[in-house]
Amino acid sequence: MNTAATTTAARREPPADRPLHVTLVVGSNRHGRFGPVVADWLLDRLRDRDDLVAEVVDVAEAELPMSFERTPEAAAALAGITPKLARADAFVVLTPEYNHSFPAGLKNLVDWHFSEWQAKPVALVSYGGLSGGLRAVEHLRQVFAELHAVTVRDTVSFHNAGASFDDQGTLHDPTGPDAAAKTMLDQLVWWGHALREARAHRPYAT
Repeated sequence: MNTAATTTAARREPPADRPLHVTLVVGSNRHGRFGPVVADWLLDRLRDRDDLVAEVVDVAEAELPMSFERTPEAAAALAGITPKLARADAFVVLTPEYNHSFPAGLKNLVDWHFSEWQAKPVALVSYGGLSGGLRAVEHLRQVFAELHAVTVRDTVSFHNAGASFDDQGTLHDPTGPDAAAKTMLDQLVWWGHALREARAHRPYAT
């Protein structure tokens, strides 16, 4: 038995009970967007948990060019985004639905990165009109599958989202959304620990 190799591997492996670092990606940059209301509610759910440590990447604050050229401006924008994605053990992506899909700004942010998503779980939260943004969610599942990320089964969706919250951003009836969020985040934590431990033991193959 190679004692040195075993000791090195144990040193690399994160403690099983260490909270997961989760990055919340707010996916809308439209003027007058409703996203921050849902994002604040989500952050409260994340911060209520001892097994998650949250930070935010907001597409509206990410001045990334639409052409994939590594200009000084792109490098400056990425400097505030990429580290938050790279150090995440898991993600929650919040999206509205625009024309049966998710916003171009969110796709642009996703496409500027690759390895940061690999072998990590993604929970999806959506809002919109009658559909609640679920068509955007299904499109995002395809995108994240291509990036070797794992989307968790259960989601949270807000149908007619504007009518679900009062003027202070409080849900009129939190029972259903709170229960859905707990289920989704429980799944995210399970996948987050499983994949973090797997990445610690061996490099992910692409």
